[in-house]
Amino acid sequence: MKALDRLVRETQAQARIPALSAAVHRADRPLWTLTVGAEPAAAFRIGSVTKTFTAVLALRARDAGLLDLDDPIGRHLDVPAHGELTVRRLLSHTSGIQREPFGDVWDTLVAPDVTQLVADLERAERVLPPARRYHYSNLGMALVGLAVARLRGGTWAEVLADEVLRPLGLTGTSVDRPDTATTGYLVDAYSDAAFPEPPLDFGAVGPAAQLWSTAADMARWAAFLADPGAVDPSGAVLAPATLDEMRWPVTTTDQGLWAIGFGLGLILMPQGERVVHVGHDGAMPGFLAGVYGRPRALTGQAGPAGFGAAVLGASGTAVATVDLPHKLLAAAADGDPAEIDPWTPGEPAPDSYRSVLGRWWSEGFEHVFSWHDGALRSRGADDAPGRPPTVFRPTADNPDILRTVSGREVGELLRLTRDAEGRVVRMHWATYRMTRDQQTFEGRSFTA
Repeated sequence: MKALDRLVRETQAQARIPALSAAVHRADRPLWTLTVGAEPAAAFRIGSVTKTFTAVLALRARDAGLLDLDDPIGRHLDVPAHGELTVRRLLSHTSGIQREPFGDVWDTLVAPDVTQLVADLERAERVLPPARRYHYSNLGMALVGLAVARLRGGTWAEVLADEVLRPLGLTGTSVDRPDTATTGYLVDAYSDAAFPEPPLDFGAVGPAAQLWSTAADMARWAAFLADPGAVDPSGAVLAPATLDEMRWPVTTTDQGLWAIGFGLGLILMPQGERVVHVGHDGAMPGFLAGVYGRPRALTGQAGPAGFGAAVLGASGTAVATVDLPHKLLAAAADGDPAEIDPWTPGEPAPDSYRSVLGRWWSEGFEHVFSWHDGALRSRGADDAPGRPPTVFRPTADNPDILRTVSGREVGELLRLTRDAEGRVVRMHWATYRMTRDQQTFEGRSFTA
């Protein structure tokens, strides 16, 4: 698309980025990619985007029964201090542990090995109480990566390759600097000079920031984080429900603004109109990266399946790099919207649920129950059009007791009460009474 080309070329020129590579992945379109200032297959450092891979490895281990998110990290990693911090808190940056390993890594550019990092935990601070607030920590994510590697019986790099990179076909992503690597730069603020930055191996902190990759690989990864069913339909890497869990906001990064959320290893960026981008930014000396996808499940609206964008830049200060993926996603969705699937007639509601359909009242508010795609649904009568409906499924023991599986009051029960003829005349949802007309809590009706 010409609009995408122009966005990339404008950003490269205006932000003075020596090399910039961008890609947009959609399940319904060919891959779009453009690189300016480097070879098309050039690899860039992706910095903290690496954390999203480590988080996926941790959730895979959880799903395999190897750990619980509320386990203390010391249960899975022999550490001399901070062993009580939980996996969940480390993934969401709410553990309170200091940002970096003990020492001056960014002065020496020498990262600790595993033995040194673990031994130095005795000298690392917990700068905040656990669960107090968001506090970003490379050290915390490194501990998660080391624990998962130990549980799997290999190194973090080996486990990553076996469990994620190869299954998803991310052949351009690597732990070690590849032959196709481009150089990262510091661009002088007051001239057009660009000074190469030194390469840095992050050692034991690798699970937080080590990876190299291409824009094409990262756009595919972003699409996986947003819509795993479209990229990994067999669920070989991670179940869609687990990605939903990772995308649920645990904390906000700014108490006063509430513009960015953080889930389990994922940054959540609201875009307005119920659109949220999920992914991560990354920075290493001479490089910035932005990798984000747009989940259809969060929007409640039709949109491209498997939709992700990545922008990788060879400048450590061009913040326009991390803004560009969001612009590309918006431009791709608006300029080339997904095809509209035609409506076709479906099966009617089963006789046992026909009397549930229509309007009900609870707590003074009106709800509309309907049957679509083989399930009972409800919406608030005043819900915004983009808000996803609530979906119910019958429990195994009693078809008149349904579980809320998504939407409002998820997890709660809906209980049906029938009259002598079998018609549903009253319901209780999360214990709140639902009636066919508006009533007070004492049962007084204004239509009687």
